[in-house]
Amino acid sequence: MKIPNYQYRCPLGRLQPQTTDLDAIKERGWRDQHILVVSESDERLDFVEREFVKRIGQRLYGASHKQGGRHD
Repeated sequence: MKIPNYQYRCPLGRLQPQTTDLDAIKERGWRDQHILVVSESDERLDFVEREFVKRIGQRLYGASHKQGGRHD
């Protein structure tokens, strides 16, 4: 006898924003709260800006684990 898996639906799920446009969420965060979310690999940035973002991230949060143990 096969019983279908029941997926529990959290009652708080309806309170989460339904938008999937991440850039719109990031833009609103910047405009409303001055919070900037940017990836160091964002193609809209040039080399100098990507390095700047990378160094800020390393200074605030330490080296990323993707670097394979390399320390700058």
